[in-house]
Formats: sequence, C-alpha cells, structure tokens
Amino acid sequence: MPLVAAQSALAAEHAAAYGYGVIGARTSGARANEAREAYGGHLARRDALVRTVRELGGAPRPAEAAYALPFEVRGSADAERLAAEIEDRVAGAYSDLVRAAEGRLRREAADALSAAAVRAARWRGVGVAFPGLTERSEGARTS
Repeated sequence: MPLVAAQSALAAEHAAAYGYGVIGARTSGARANEAREAYGGHLARRDALVRTVRELGGAPRPAEAAYALPFEVRGSADAERLAAEIEDRVAGAYSDLVRAAEGRLRREAADALSAAAVRAARWRGVGVAFPGLTERSEGARTS
C-alpha cells in the first residue's frame, strides 16, 4: 500500500511542477519569488519520491508531457487560485501517504503535507481546518 500512495504523491508532485511553470509565467514580484520557491520545493520532493518508489521496489511514474489545468489561467489572480488548488491536491496525496506509511516515510509525508498546507494558505490568504482533506470534505457536503 505505501508504494501505491508514494506513486500517487509522485504524480501530484509532477503535476505541481508543471502547474508552477504556468503560475510563474503569470505572477510578478514577491508572488513570482514564492512561485519559484514552491517550484523548487516540489522538484526536491519529486526527486525524493523517485528514490522512495525505487526503495519500495517500484518503477517511478514518469511525468506527463502536459497536464490539463482545472481552469484557464489568464492573470495573477487566476495563478494564485491555481497555486492554492495545486497545494490542496498535493496535500491530499501526502495525506494518503501518511495513512499508508510508517516510520521515516510517514514523517516525511507529514512534513510534505504540512508544507503544502502552509503554501496553500499563503496563496489563498486563509487556511483550512483539515489540510489534505479539503476535497473529501467538499464531496461530503454535496452528497
């Protein structure tokens, strides 16, 4: 089970790196710096997950050539909204990995979940009660 969750977190990191390329092109000043820092952080976590997947006996999932964005990103406000959504998705993937893993991997996943939640709050301007569970809670309200 940790291998499946690690592969999902790796896929989320690949998508995040792609998304931050779009975000970086549509932000400036301090927000552009935040986007560059987040991009670097996602690349570092991606590389760590590649090693983790191999350690768990799997073949790391490769990045896609491109990813469909959830909405059109026309300017900085859209870019900020995309960044928050990306971080929510990354937090969700790491939430699954926290549940599936033990020991060192669990601690690393919890750290990544926390980092994504902090970045999402910065981009959004407000935090969420249970980072990593945002999509699940929204689905529960509409059911």
